[in-house]
Amino acid sequence: MFPLRDDQPTFSTPFVTYFLIALNLLIYFFEWQLQIQNRGALNSLVAQFGIVPRVEIGLLTGTPVFSPAAALVPIFTSMFLHGSIGHVLGNMWMLWLFGDNIEDYLGHFSYLLFYLLSGFAAGLTHIMFNASSPVPSIGASGAIAGVMGAYFILYPRARVLIWFPPIFFFHVPAWLMLGYWGVSQFLAGAATSIAETSQTAGIAFWAHVGGFVVGILMIKLFPQRRNRYRYGTW
Repeated sequence: MFPLRDDQPTFSTPFVTYFLIALNLLIYFFEWQLQIQNRGALNSLVAQFGIVPRVEIGLLTGTPVFSPAAALVPIFTSMFLHGSIGHVLGNMWMLWLFGDNIEDYLGHFSYLLFYLLSGFAAGLTHIMFNASSPVPSIGASGAIAGVMGAYFILYPRARVLIWFPPIFFFHVPAWLMLGYWGVSQFLAGAATSIAETSQTAGIAFWAHVGGFVVGILMIKLFPQRRNRYRYGTW
């Protein structure tokens, strides 16, 4: 299934959402150019700025990471790297769909902080559940999962138009669509952990779970920018 649009209105221009989408697309364009010119350089970039759990917790050398920045920087930079055009477009579509409402609720600066904290929590969750993995993890999906978790709490009754390929279209409440997604990510993460295939699954399920849960828990800790009628609430 693929969400196409929601019916939750906004009352402000989502400048930060626009900025994040533009920045991610611009960085991916740079990655694409680098891949054409020098595939090895792109691999080095991903290894340096992506999350490599085994390196992050010091298992590669058997010693802890001495510089806190060396451990923290990739958790943030990995949010802005993507592995393919489908990867970045899919993530940016979800950010476009749900991010404007959360930015409208929080305000621009608080929304940016919320986004980055969600991505950071998602990265830590990925490291925790994939401690020995040498595979770099990249993508904005953990941060966007936090945005989706916030939407789940704030606008559960908003209607989301879902496309079921090839021809079926349905409107479903946001709580159902996002709740189903969250549970599916948890079950997929648990399955890969049990099967010990998380290093090769290709999708950071636990990062999604971590971001989603933190978004749910964190959104009410942020003050609402202004009081207003919110259509999709309980």
